[in-house]
Amino acid sequence: MPNEAAFTLFHTDMCHLCEQAQELIASLGIMYNTQDICESDVLAERYGTRIPVLMRQRDHAELNWPFDIAQLTQFIGA
Repeated sequence: MPNEAAFTLFHTDMCHLCEQAQELIASLGIMYNTQDICESDVLAERYGTRIPVLMRQRDHAELNWPFDIAQLTQFIGA
């Protein structure tokens, strides 16, 4: 069965900001995939100083950290 998650969170291990973003996303019950940027040089270059970044799959729009619950709610509903 394909993964139906509508969002991807770009992150890396040992990133406390990423952990905060995951908690915020989880508080809204959003289904999302995670992608560790350290697994790809391209992703590391693109997101290295910007993580955590939440990408909406349908249009590839990105929500950059820092974001709060209001910004996240608007982003997922857009």
